[in-house]
Parts: sequence; structure tokens; C-alpha cells
Amino acid sequence: MYLEAFWTLRKDEWPMIRHALIFWSAVLLAVIGLVDGFVRYGFSSLTRLIIPLVLCAVLYLLYKYPPRRFAKNSSRSKTKVKASPKTMAKVAGLRKSQASGGKRKNYPFQVIEGSKGKNDDQLPKYH
Repeated sequence: MYLEAFWTLRKDEWPMIRHALIFWSAVLLAVIGLVDGFVRYGFSSLTRLIIPLVLCAVLYLLYKYPPRRFAKNSSRSKTKVKASPKTMAKVAGLRKSQASGGKRKNYPFQVIEGSKGKNDDQLPKYH
């Protein structure tokens, strides 16, 4: 029953199954290696895991709390840019129109007409 469903997969579903197969194969091999080491050497096999665990912990801590020399410079982030008078006039105009109320918002965008020209006969019917 499972094989029947497996062979009827679409082409776009194969990569997902392939990735899952690779992942679970790696997990299975890791578990087999841990069990084999524990059966052969007992608890002393766990001492071989200390270095990889410490390395993973150090990398996680460096990722979570990066050193200050790699952190973003706080003086750069506080730099302010002065807006031009034209931009300030637009912003002031927008604030006035918002304060006056109204159902329609005025956006500072404008429509640029195309150079091809329009032909209503060529427009699709579903528009």
C-alpha cells in the first residue's frame, strides 16, 4: 500500500522526499554510531562527545552574543539625514490632509503614462 502511494508521486514531490530520505539516513547512522560506541566502550565513549558539544556551544554563544568589534557601530546608526525642503513640504502637506480628515488618502505618487499608446480593442475581456 505504501509503495503504491510512493510510485504515484508527482515530479515536484520527489525533491522533498529525497531531502527527507537523506536527513533520516544521517540521523539513523548517527544513532547507530552512538549505540555502537556505547556498547563497545561504555560510558567512556561519551567523553569523545565533549569536544563537539563544547564547540557547538561556543559557536551558538558567538552567534547569539557577537563580540563588540563585530557588532554594528552605534555612532553610525545615530547619524541623521536632513531632508530637503521639498520633501519637508510634501510631508507637511500630507500631515495637513490627514488632519483634515476625509475618506481618500493622498499619496505622493503619480501615474506615468506609457509611450505605446492605448488600444481598447486589444484589452482582454476579463479586465
